[in-house]
Amino acid sequence: MSFRLKPYWWKLFVFFYSTTAFAQTPLFSLSRMQEAEKQLVLLTNPSGLLPISDLNGLRIASVHATFGQQTVFDSLVSKYHPVTSFSLPPKPADSTLNRLHDQLKLYNFVIVTLSDTSPFGPGLLNFIKDQEAINRVAVVITGNGKNLAALESLRSPILWYPANTAEGASVAAQALFGGIAVNNRLSATFSPVFKQGSGFSTAKIRLGYSLPEAVDIQSTRLTSIDSLMKIAITDHITPGAVVLLAKDGQVIFHKAYGHHTYTNEERTKPDDLFDLASVTKVSATTPSIMRLYDQKRISLTDPISKYVARTRSIPDKATITIREALLHEAGYTPYIKFYEQLKPLDLSTDSSAQFPTPVADGFYLRASYFEDIMWPVTLRSEVLTRGKYVYSDVSMYMLKEVVETASHQKLNEYVLNEFYRPLGMQATGYLPRNRFPRSRIVPTTENDNWLRSMRVQGYVNDPGAAMAGGVQGHAGLFGNANDLAILYQLYLNKGSYGGQKYFEPSTVTLFTSEQSKTSGRGYGFARATPTPPTTKPYPSARAFGHSGYTGTYVWVDPQYNMVYICLTNRVYPDDSKTYGKPTFNLRGLILDRFYEAVLSGK
Repeated sequence: MSFRLKPYWWKLFVFFYSTTAFAQTPLFSLSRMQEAEKQLVLLTNPSGLLPISDLNGLRIASVHATFGQQTVFDSLVSKYHPVTSFSLPPKPADSTLNRLHDQLKLYNFVIVTLSDTSPFGPGLLNFIKDQEAINRVAVVITGNGKNLAALESLRSPILWYPANTAEGASVAAQALFGGIAVNNRLSATFSPVFKQGSGFSTAKIRLGYSLPEAVDIQSTRLTSIDSLMKIAITDHITPGAVVLLAKDGQVIFHKAYGHHTYTNEERTKPDDLFDLASVTKVSATTPSIMRLYDQKRISLTDPISKYVARTRSIPDKATITIREALLHEAGYTPYIKFYEQLKPLDLSTDSSAQFPTPVADGFYLRASYFEDIMWPVTLRSEVLTRGKYVYSDVSMYMLKEVVETASHQKLNEYVLNEFYRPLGMQATGYLPRNRFPRSRIVPTTENDNWLRSMRVQGYVNDPGAAMAGGVQGHAGLFGNANDLAILYQLYLNKGSYGGQKYFEPSTVTLFTSEQSKTSGRGYGFARATPTPPTTKPYPSARAFGHSGYTGTYVWVDPQYNMVYICLTNRVYPDDSKTYGKPTFNLRGLILDRFYEAVLSGK
């Protein structure tokens, strides 16, 4: 990808557009954030419960007893795991506490937040102890410490910080999940148990959320991104976008822009889901191959025919290896227009056992179409350029079959269970319409110019992946920016995240480093190929990522310790037929701005 800036700088002073990621959250102060971090003390930590490491099966409730900052607190907790909020009145009766006890029956982790004005007394304390008997519990308390003595008998972790501010609530929520490390000790004695010098330490194991200045970047240097987005929307390059930057393990920029469509019917939100297109290759198929490689269930030199038996009798495919497919050097046909095989009787406007595969709302494909038509066409497709770099979606069709044969799971189930759920990626996955309301999913088209002259929203834009049932190795994945930041921080961390190891460090290095002199690519991953002549100090030679046809982009640069996510629906409404081709490379220009801001702080 070229990182050369194109001459649209003259427009930048005209426009300013910005939608913040936390529109309902108070403006944070860096100094107050830093002070809150310095004052946060983990008073107790039985069994090392904090930071929470295993997210599998967690059902979290947040119970606020006149806490005062519950909106901020819960918004930060929800970055790591879904949370349901409950609030107690200033003087809860026993009947109120008993009712709440019963309401919490389906939750197995309860966070109780307290302040100086909380209703301390036997009722509240007994309620917490009742929860301790049946659940994991963590207590967060803010204030001057006068009530700490009342908590001595609890058996749960207790986080305390003095200033009941939005910043304090933010750092406390992050500390629960390891978004920040805790190393402070009490500066005074508050009770026989909570003495001066007491406290516990925890490690940072997940992304944190802070301000650009926390990583030596001036916020003012990032305002040009707002201007670029305004131009992009005005010039119909994309109706909306979500942009995220993580630096040094901190998400320091996360904004949503524009709307889902040019009719402004739905404002884009930071947690909206986008069709990731070819970002699927490095967010689903490639990590699956990496995991199976780590487990020695596959080898990169294995012929694909070891797993896809039907290719054993096809001379031009029998010896193609997994390595060649990952590098796009297998010689497979780049792209197959499967929709050209369609006949009228293959489609229906009604769902039934004979037509079970939705490709859009009210539009269904007949059963077994992939096995009967698409897969035979794929197997018959020619191999013409083996040994040369020719980007091919067919490579990932094949690798999906490898993953499913070696893991004995469908690809969508494998990635959900092996990566997304344990990592805390709450929305990313295939077939999003099965799990989320349509309004949360950004549409890709009103007319894809091959089959669907209708809105496609929550069904994969790529025709082959859509006709294959929405789950393929090259496309079909949907996700949001925060989820992707987690996954790509995992890669930046060399395979570990949240206290868990997902890959061997050597495997991440192998797959993301240059493995082909022909293309400069890694295994599955694209890498930086700056257009000469260039005097830019970025991207580094270690950078890697991938783009997606629908307008998505992920990028990791280990030298600068940064993760960049850009999600757009640039193909809306009809893949440039109405508004023409994009006039500039929005995703590349935003990345340039981030690099320049990072370098300015050095």
